[in-house]
Amino acid sequence: MISETLKKVILAELDLDDCELREETVASEVPGWDSLSHIGILCAVEKAFKVRFSTLEALRLKNMGDLQALVTQKLKQLSDLSA
Repeated sequence: MISETLKKVILAELDLDDCELREETVASEVPGWDSLSHIGILCAVEKAFKVRFSTLEALRLKNMGDLQALVTQKLKQLSDLSA
């Protein structure tokens, strides 16, 4: 499931009021999500969640589920470090 926070960050970056974002949603299905906006979206997600993605991690993303899983993984790593 895609978190509301992740959805809000993406919609704000694309200047969209609403768009259904499911785990299987790919960038080409989202209005305005192209190769240029992709970089801005990833930067906005990093900023919102206070995480960093490596180039390889970013290249491996295939859909919204992959992005949500990566964010969740990064947040868990941060939590484990601070525990």
